[in-house]
Amino acid sequence: MKTSTYKCWLLLVVGLLTFNVASFAATSSEKGEKSMKPPVKEQVVQLLKSIETGDPQPVSYINANKYIQHNLNVGDGLAGFGAVLQQLPKGSAKVKTVRVFKDEDYVVAHTEYNFFGPKIGFDVFRFEAGLIVEHWDNLQETPAKPNPSGHTMTDGLSETIDIDKSAANKKVVSDFVNDILVNGKLEKLTSYFDGDKYIQHNPAIADGLSGLGAALKALAEQGITMKYNKVHKILGEGNFVLVISEGEFAGQPTSFYDLFRVQEGKIAEHWDTMEKIPPRADWKNPNGKFGF
Repeated sequence: MKTSTYKCWLLLVVGLLTFNVASFAATSSEKGEKSMKPPVKEQVVQLLKSIETGDPQPVSYINANKYIQHNLNVGDGLAGFGAVLQQLPKGSAKVKTVRVFKDEDYVVAHTEYNFFGPKIGFDVFRFEAGLIVEHWDNLQETPAKPNPSGHTMTDGLSETIDIDKSAANKKVVSDFVNDILVNGKLEKLTSYFDGDKYIQHNPAIADGLSGLGAALKALAEQGITMKYNKVHKILGEGNFVLVISEGEFAGQPTSFYDLFRVQEGKIAEHWDTMEKIPPRADWKNPNGKFGF
């Protein structure tokens, strides 16, 4: 991004925290026209893209006086976000949001980043009174190659459909995660899938229940355990449902973000990210990784 634009963006984020961001939507006294914000899903896409472009306008979508940060590597509020951006080499960031959906006051984005290295991320933003007031995310380094079935961590269907089935699809996924991942009731596993038709985007696992079984067997042979202890939040719209959980992977406290696509009442596709939860002494804000 251009140096002047980059400096302008940082000035808005770091230096003008007392600025009334609502003024961006105020009535223009000169033209008598009200500035209209885009829909909240588009606001999130624009805000994330501004990390790449340096566009200062999307900062207006954030409540400057109340921005609660749950990324434990980032300080609280806009000042913490700005401090991270100041460390970025100018023009180095790349952002491509692949899918986005909404559940009441929450917007979920699934994004490809190059942000201190290539990463795949899920970002969750909470809106209050028309402004963004809270943020969660889960980031994982982008693998060098596709998974055993040739899928990347973000490809696949992205269109949100079946909006009228949102509640039913959330229940399917909630039951699956609690039955299988949390409580280990593997005898129920096949009831959640249409045979072996299951598209997998985890970088280490092939398609189908057969691919999942092979991967779990390989982990067990290496003495690596994966355990889901608690589901913190389930968010969904139409055919997409995101589950945010806490557990352990290879003995380390881990945050699991699992995105499922549901088709005709069965789980048809899966994307995820796993991120190690740092020790409390290393947190840069007091809000915790979850806090729902």
